[in-house]
Amino acid sequence: MTVIDLPGLGRHRMSEPTHLPATAAPATSRIAYAAAHVVADPLGGNAVGAPAVVDWDATLAFRRHLWSLGLGTADAMDTAQRGMGLDWPATRELITRSGAEARATGGLLACGVGTDQLTPGDHRLDTIARAYEEQLAVVEDAGAQPILMASRALAANARTPDDYLRLYSHLIAQSERPVILHWLGEMFDPALAGYWGSPDLDSATATVLALIEEHADRIDGIKVSLLDADREVALRRALPPGVRLYTGDDFHYPELIKGDELGHSDALLGVFDPIAPVAAAALGALDEGDLDRYDALFAPTLPLARHLFAAPTYHYKTGIVLLAWLAGHQEHFTMVAGAQSGRSVPHLVELFRLADAAGVLPDPDLAADRMRRFLAVAAPLG
Repeated sequence: MTVIDLPGLGRHRMSEPTHLPATAAPATSRIAYAAAHVVADPLGGNAVGAPAVVDWDATLAFRRHLWSLGLGTADAMDTAQRGMGLDWPATRELITRSGAEARATGGLLACGVGTDQLTPGDHRLDTIARAYEEQLAVVEDAGAQPILMASRALAANARTPDDYLRLYSHLIAQSERPVILHWLGEMFDPALAGYWGSPDLDSATATVLALIEEHADRIDGIKVSLLDADREVALRRALPPGVRLYTGDDFHYPELIKGDELGHSDALLGVFDPIAPVAAAALGALDEGDLDRYDALFAPTLPLARHLFAAPTYHYKTGIVLLAWLAGHQEHFTMVAGAQSGRSVPHLVELFRLADAAGVLPDPDLAADRMRRFLAVAAPLG
């Protein structure tokens, strides 16, 4: 088996990859979306502050990979670097292209609806509403499920919980199909602190529940990324019948998806991007009632996920793209806005070790060769 020298860790012997099916049918007991990353054009001007230049062939190929495993794709979300380099023109093209690809393949697709075409600063609430409406029209034209993303502009300009309730009620009424709400904690985006009108999470929960209860027939579910399993379970149990809780908790997803005697969470997760084959196999085991295999498949992915999403959590995209390169899904480790520099070499070395232990590197020889090439440049004295 291949051996690689890792700075700070010494000689590391690569593990045998987990042998998993190359394709799978969608799970029947859960709805599961992988929030997918975009592949930058390595010869594009993807510097900080520059317009995003995307490798569309590789980006769409990765979405076909997710669909082939039976997973849905949650596109144009924070995993795709919304708010961290993927500007609205590139996002609009991503949604349109992914929609066409989903129609051609029959893949399940949901896309983020936000307000990131607005410049930072003061905006009237009706201006924010129009920005949402513009993006909602693009998502609906693509045939995708709308995800009403948390908005930095709304967080900066709303003054009371009622501002959120009025604006979201208007958008829900505008949508042609039931929407997925989106509650992203400030660990993922500090600009979203105090979302739903209060820094107190109990008060914020009361506001979002009031919104959901008023429009339960027009809301498919809510995606929650607060990294607080107990709070997620409490919210899940308080939801009206028929409204789903899509976990975005990349620290506790196995237990939340498995659920308990009172219910379970569905999934909309960034971590499902790098662990997609394992996730698909685990969900298949859950469908079959094989909880031992479900636990055994997911257990080694948890240390990887918790390292991947370690503080500062919003830089998790760097690790996602490194793992995509190591797994052979793209030919380089370059990101939109130069975000490949978002994590340190020691962080990425440990990420490599944990990915190997989790069985998510399908070709250990390829992964080791690419990691050596990365280290030759990033840590030549290691």
